[in-house]
Amino acid sequence: MRPLASLLAGLMLLAAHPAAKATDSATDFPSKPIRVIVPFTSGSGSDSSARYYGEALGKALGQPVVVENRPGANGVIGIQALKNAPADGHTILLASNSPISVNPIVMKNLPYDPMADLRPVAGLSRNMNVFITAVDSPLRSMDDVVAAAKQGNGLPVATYSAGYQLAAAWFANLAGARFVNVPYKGQAQIMTDIMGKQLQLALVDTGGALTLIRQGKLRALAVSGEQRHPDLPDVPTVRELGYPDYRQYSWVSFYVRAETPDAITDKLAAAMQRVLKTPESQAFMRAKGSDLMPYPPAEMRAFQQAEVDRFRRVAAAAGIRAE
Repeated sequence: MRPLASLLAGLMLLAAHPAAKATDSATDFPSKPIRVIVPFTSGSGSDSSARYYGEALGKALGQPVVVENRPGANGVIGIQALKNAPADGHTILLASNSPISVNPIVMKNLPYDPMADLRPVAGLSRNMNVFITAVDSPLRSMDDVVAAAKQGNGLPVATYSAGYQLAAAWFANLAGARFVNVPYKGQAQIMTDIMGKQLQLALVDTGGALTLIRQGKLRALAVSGEQRHPDLPDVPTVRELGYPDYRQYSWVSFYVRAETPDAITDKLAAAMQRVLKTPESQAFMRAKGSDLMPYPPAEMRAFQQAEVDRFRRVAAAAGIRAE
């Protein structure tokens, strides 16, 4: 009987081992520095959010955080970098509405499924967009923009992701005008080229452009929010200029690979909720003119799907098809 008893005991230990290992991995997590991948260049609103929240998350978990910019292909390069990393929670993606909720609508043969391949950790913030031009540009209002966009072959407008491109095309459709998209990898170069008069018009993140607007180096023509931006009270919303259906926000959130264990994802999510509730996070968002969007994983997933549905309606209204 002893050999049988020993065999049964050994089998029980083997059966218990995977569960014990999973528990230990969650208990020990994080066991090394955390990498935050940003699918845009430095200087964008997404990049500044990644650096602030990455550092705050690292302090909450007791590990340093390294931010890695992987721009290109409307965020696809950054998401592929996450997919190629181990699903152990030590690599996080800072994603925006463009790669998460717009790419599936405007890009054919997308090499990832944002609902199936990515797992939300937390919503972070949202920010309205702003149409900008040079301070001495002949475009002094959105009426001037519309008039210019109705002439010739249309008006070039710079954007740096599919979300901004779609938002610009939506406005042009509502105005009966034509924009010609000029794609960039990041916002910083757009603003440099606008100030250098290499471009007349761009649609960018308000938070990333706010300092230059305040310094009088860029002119803000209109913002895309439901109400005027608190730091730009003299700049009208697109809605109040005669386009009541126009409302557009860019948002950012943290994701891990879908295969990441529940316990590790839960630990990351709980840490982020603590970070988002701090006065420091609220002050950071106020300084950027952004709104906190502290959605836990399940709420973030539902919001993500609602945004896909909303952008699908916008694309249909603007006559935009997947390319």
